[in-house]
Amino acid sequence: MIMREVAVVGVGLSKFGERWDAGLKELMAEAGVAAIEDAHISSNDVEMLFGGTMASGRFMGQEHIAALMSDQLGFKNVPAVRIENACASGGSALRLGYISVASGIHDIVVVGGVEKMTDVTSAEAGTALGGAGDQEWELFQGITFPGLYAMMAKRHMYEYGTTEEQLASVAVKNHDNAYKNRYAQFHKKISVQDVLDSKMVSDPLKLLDCSPISDGAAALVLAPLEVAKKYNDTPIRILASEQASDTLRLAERDSLSGIKATSIAAQKAYKHARITARDIDIAEVHDCFTIAEVMAMEDLGFYQKGKAAKAIADGETALNGKISVNTSGGLKGCGHPVGATGVKQAVEVVWQLRGDAADRQVKGADMGLTHNVGGSGATAVVHVFARAD
Repeated sequence: MIMREVAVVGVGLSKFGERWDAGLKELMAEAGVAAIEDAHISSNDVEMLFGGTMASGRFMGQEHIAALMSDQLGFKNVPAVRIENACASGGSALRLGYISVASGIHDIVVVGGVEKMTDVTSAEAGTALGGAGDQEWELFQGITFPGLYAMMAKRHMYEYGTTEEQLASVAVKNHDNAYKNRYAQFHKKISVQDVLDSKMVSDPLKLLDCSPISDGAAALVLAPLEVAKKYNDTPIRILASEQASDTLRLAERDSLSGIKATSIAAQKAYKHARITARDIDIAEVHDCFTIAEVMAMEDLGFYQKGKAAKAIADGETALNGKISVNTSGGLKGCGHPVGATGVKQAVEVVWQLRGDAADRQVKGADMGLTHNVGGSGATAVVHVFARAD
């Protein structure tokens, strides 16, 4: 089957954080309207909508989210589908949008992601997020998501000598980047010592090793590359869109010091795009916990196993480093409204490749990658992007 090339022609983002000033509908509108205006289209041009959200029913009591997105953005009678794939809901929605355009079924597709998480208690939010794991064999037995990632961190430390200070350097870097991002939840720089002194959540992960509970929305407009410049002077190509799965239960994984689904999705994406990891200039990776970024940098092929933590601590992944990682601030600094995260990652990469990332702009960025994970690694979605000119 001959597939069409696909481009991003519009992007939009809401402010992330504890958004007491906005409800679910307002967040959708902030991101969606911005993306539509950026693509220079009208609501009548849209043929399909894919919306990512993980737990709107638990957080807001609102289901049927895709229809609500379509209604809120004025898409009259446009088919809309909600995608739920835990924290990879946004990345999965983008993949389906890509497939829809690449296959020729639709020309103009909107991809959105949203989550309003702060209207419930932390305990209620933790229960909702826990649904991304195995309810019977993990959550019911008392494990939490920080606990699952703490076990991965402990194993990584045991196998490779990774230190708590090296993990803390991930949070420091991402807060530095978020400080330059007006959409980010946190605009406060932190030190390694701040991370080490923060409250213990699940040994060795401390409060500042963990991404926050957030509100936010993100949106993209996709179109066939052949007509993309009709809508935007600087369309960004999607070179590859790949996804892989692993066991839901951590106990049945081949390894606890990496996420196999990430490795599989990444290798498929590189093969599809006809590139290697060395060709990537910028990457938005899934840093729900600091150990998650370390593992991602290894599983994506940027570093050999056991080498990423030191490289991050040495500044190799800082802004304009060897490879610039999580220039948005990542999940840790920008925020993690779970259904929106995978789409937000793509928005950031598009801005970087266009040269529109303001104070956090990476010099000469030509190719970028996004990496979105569901749960403790049962789902991984990888996209590769490049400038169209």
